[in-house]
Amino acid sequence: MDYTEFKKIYGISNQNLSREVFRNNKNLMRIKKEKTAVNNLEKIFKAVFRIAYKKGFQAMTMRDLSKKTGISLGALYAYFPGKEKLLGIIHTQGWIIIRKDLEQISGLHEDPREKLRAVIKAHIFLSELFRPWFYFTFMEARNIKPLEFEEVKSMEEYTQKILADILTKGEKQGAFKPGDHELTASMIKAMQQEWYLKRWKYRKLKVSVDEFADHLIGIVEAFCLFE
Repeated sequence: MDYTEFKKIYGISNQNLSREVFRNNKNLMRIKKEKTAVNNLEKIFKAVFRIAYKKGFQAMTMRDLSKKTGISLGALYAYFPGKEKLLGIIHTQGWIIIRKDLEQISGLHEDPREKLRAVIKAHIFLSELFRPWFYFTFMEARNIKPLEFEEVKSMEEYTQKILADILTKGEKQGAFKPGDHELTASMIKAMQQEWYLKRWKYRKLKVSVDEFADHLIGIVEAFCLFE
C-alpha cells in the first residue's frame, strides 16, 4: 500500500478530527451546537500549531490564540478552562489517532513480515497525514502535567511494543533472526519520528513519504530477515 491508497482508506479530515475531540470532551465544553464547536475547534488547533511552531506553546497566551483565531477570549474559555487542558486534549487526540489505526492495520496481516511492513508504513503515513499533531505532541511533551505525561509515555511505549511484539513472535515463527527486539523496535521508532521532525532534510533530498517508508523497511529487513 502506498501513501495515496492509505489516505483513501484511513485518512480523515481535520474537521472530522475536531468532531472527535468535541464528542470526546462534551462534558468539558460549554457549547451545545456541534457544527459551531467543530468549526471553532478546527480554527483553534490550526492556530495553536502555528503559534507553537513559531514561539513554543509555553510562550503562547490565550490572547495570542484569540487574535489568531478571531474567537473572543470568553468564547475560548467555553471550550477549555486554560492552556494546560488544551495541551492535554491535543496529546490525548494524538494518542487516539495512532492507537486506533495501528491496531486496525496490524490485525489485517498474519504473516509477521507483512505485519511489520504494514505497521512501519502506517506510522509514517499517519505522521504525514497529521504532521502538525505529531510534531506538536513530540515537541511539547515536556510541558504537560505529570499525570498526562504518563499517558504520553504510554503512547510511546505502546507503539514501540507493537513493533517489538511483531519481531518477537516473528522470531518464534522463523521469520526473523534472534536479537534484541526491544532495542530494534526503539531504533525503528526513532527513524519513524525522523520523518516528521526533520521534513526539511528530506524535502531538500527530494525524498517522498513512500520512498522514505520503503527505504526504512529495506534497512529493517536487511537487519532482521535471514538471508
